[in-house]
Order: sequence, then structure tokens, then C-alpha cells
Amino acid sequence: MEIRNFKIFDAHFHIIDPRFPLIANNGYLPDAFTCDKYLKRMKGYTLAGGAVVSGSFQEFDQSYLLNTLETLGPSFCGVTQIPADTPDEKIMRLNKAGVRAVRFNLKRGGSEVVQHLDRLARRVHELAGWHTELHVDSSELEGLYDTLVTLPAVCIDHLGLSGTGFKTLLRLVGRGVHVKATGFGRVDFDVPRALKEIHAANPKALMFGTDLPSTRAPRPFLDEDMALVIDTLGETGANKVLYENSVNFYAHR
Repeated sequence: MEIRNFKIFDAHFHIIDPRFPLIANNGYLPDAFTCDKYLKRMKGYTLAGGAVVSGSFQEFDQSYLLNTLETLGPSFCGVTQIPADTPDEKIMRLNKAGVRAVRFNLKRGGSEVVQHLDRLARRVHELAGWHTELHVDSSELEGLYDTLVTLPAVCIDHLGLSGTGFKTLLRLVGRGVHVKATGFGRVDFDVPRALKEIHAANPKALMFGTDLPSTRAPRPFLDEDMALVIDTLGETGANKVLYENSVNFYAHR
């Protein structure tokens, strides 16, 4: 089964455009990765859309995201970081522009703090139908479990990053939490086994993303990562993970 035969919704990638504000995170500033560079890198794929994710180095800036969504077009959506006191009117303007989720970056910072997770996640879902995404190490999930299982819609990045806490991640998947099959070069466990276990717990949970340009990852995204999903889950499972699950999750509920 060749990669180009599969339709892709890239559920997780970053655009880094130095025309817009960038804030050093722990001394780190990423290299530029513009829309043109992203589309050139994805030229060999059947790219049907994707989710542009705000990074720690973009904090609460919305200018880059609005420009990116306008440039890439309506098949792409945005994942933003906003303060807890963001006015309803601004959230709805972002929603109109194609933003579909709020992100809490518990790993790197640059987002709202976890103390506002419950209230903000519920507010944006009720107001605009947004879900909540977390960049978090699985070792922290036990302490967040009771909160996460009560929220209306949640997704965890990069397979949870670590094997410590993976059993808690699986419990969350069984309760409806989604997981991004992204950042395979970031994790410390066997990726094929994790994909199989998460997919078995809930076939609707996994959503593939390239994680381009893989900022600060021990190794960047490789074409072989997508091939691994196909080889591990087979054609039917891969179609769900590469396209169907993401399209359904990022659509307004």
C-alpha cells in the first residue's frame, strides 16, 4: 500500500513565519517554516487539509494564525492558545476564521496555565464547539484524569510522549479522549505497539499528524512514519487514523 494512495488530514503541524511575533521559549527560537515550505514538503501526499497548531514560541499571538488560515484555505483549521479572560467576541471571531480548538501546552508553557483548564475548555466548547488539546507528558495524566474525563472533547498530543503513564492514557482513550499519532521521534516507547493498543481501545481516537517542522524533536518527521501507521494498522485502520478520525473531530459538533 503506497502512501500517496491515502488521503491525509494532517492533524498537527506548525507554521513559523518571522513576519509575526515569536517569543523565545527557554531560550529557543525556531527557524522559519512558512506555508510555502509546508506545502512543498507535503507535495507528494494527497493532502486534504489539516490543523495548524500554535506553539509555545507563539504564545497568545493570533496574527500568524489568521494569516496562515487565510493562506492555506478552508480545508485547514487552527488550534490556538488564548488567555482565560479572552472575550467571547474574540473567540467567535477566531471561530469564524477557522479556529477549532484551544491548546494547553503543559510541557513547554506559552499557553494558559492548567488551573484554568476546566473552565476554559468548557467555555470554548459551549460557545464555539471547540475541543481542547494538551501537550502533556503521560506521567502527569493521573493527576488530570478526573478533570479530563468530564470535559466535552479532549485530545492529547504526541502519543503522550512517555511510557510512564501510558496505561492512564489508554484509560482516557476508553473514556473518549483522542490522541494524536504524531512526534514519533519524541517518544520513549515502541510506537507500533502503542498505535495498536490505542486503536484497539477506541478506533476513533487516533489522528495522524506530521508534527512538521518537528521543532526540538530528537528526530524530525519522516515519510516512514506514515508508512508505519499503514503497516501497523492496515488499510481500514490507516484510513481512519490518517483522515476520517481527524475530519470528524475537527468538524463542529
